[in-house]
Amino acid sequence: MKQLCEDLVHCKILIVDDEPANTKLLERVLAEGGFQDYRSTNDSRLARSLFLEFEPDLVLLDLYMPHLDGYALLQQLLEALSPNIYLPILVLTADISSKAKQQALRLGARDFLTKPFDITEVLLRIRNLLETRQLHMQLREHNHRLEERVRLRTHELEEAQAEVLERLAVAGEYRDDDTGAHTRRVGSMSERLALALGLAPDRARIIGLAARFHDIGKIGIPDSILRKPGPLTSGETSLMRTHTTLGASILAGSRFGILQVAETIALTHHQRFDEGGEEIPIEGRIVAVVDAFDAMVHDRPYRKGMPLQAAIDELEREAGKQFDARVVEAFVSDGSHDLLQLAHATQSEPSLATARV
Repeated sequence: MKQLCEDLVHCKILIVDDEPANTKLLERVLAEGGFQDYRSTNDSRLARSLFLEFEPDLVLLDLYMPHLDGYALLQQLLEALSPNIYLPILVLTADISSKAKQQALRLGARDFLTKPFDITEVLLRIRNLLETRQLHMQLREHNHRLEERVRLRTHELEEAQAEVLERLAVAGEYRDDDTGAHTRRVGSMSERLALALGLAPDRARIIGLAARFHDIGKIGIPDSILRKPGPLTSGETSLMRTHTTLGASILAGSRFGILQVAETIALTHHQRFDEGGEEIPIEGRIVAVVDAFDAMVHDRPYRKGMPLQAAIDELEREAGKQFDARVVEAFVSDGSHDLLQLAHATQSEPSLATARV
């Protein structure tokens, strides 16, 4: 962003006039007015390059010049500027017709003086235009600072929201996983798997955050079932399966996108692909694979975790049945499971049939 002049006399002024006598007169007028930084050219063809190099705060422009007249040069100069930049152009010409004035103003000139001009009036117009430019630049700087503060504040709020959501997700998981690490692993792997499936990074990130709430409904399941060391009865299994609808109910009605996705995941992450197909939201199909894999390879109260390859083999056996085959393929080929660093995996190999929902 161009810096403000410390004082108006330090502002840069560019003079474009094909008559050397006119440019010398204007230079003398500027010097008498205390201005210190100005350049001029008598060849309008050089004006654009000089303009880009010099970056003036004001242009004094003649209209009728050979090669490239003031109207064409007006368009060139203003096209070289960003749309939100205010650059005053003061047209000085002997043409006193209203048509010339209207066309110059329509093309972007900010003021108009006819030759021969009054020196005092020229200096007053120059100062007025420079003061207006200063105000515009001060407003831009102020808005830029405000936008930066809003951006930083928004970023802080997003980080705070993400942290609160993560802590809530861990709290919801704590009764079923003393470390709360399951939710973080599922979130990380779900985001990576979403990217592997070609989803946009922003959407993948939301899925990763929302996936941490996939089992939030387990807060409504008794510890006697969650931590039961042996197999569940059919009644207990039915009750355990209600954690999907419980979770969706807890998350329902939010106006925040993350929690809306979390509601979808909580409700659908145990739906079988051979029953729901692609009507199951992709978020649910992603978390179904990741959640099952993480559950298989980690110890649970009712069984030991299985080796990495055994879990992968189980996923591939269930591809097209319990899981979306395309999601399983992406999960295995992308290596999303490598995030787990499964040095602690045991040699026991429970199947999905014995893994709890």
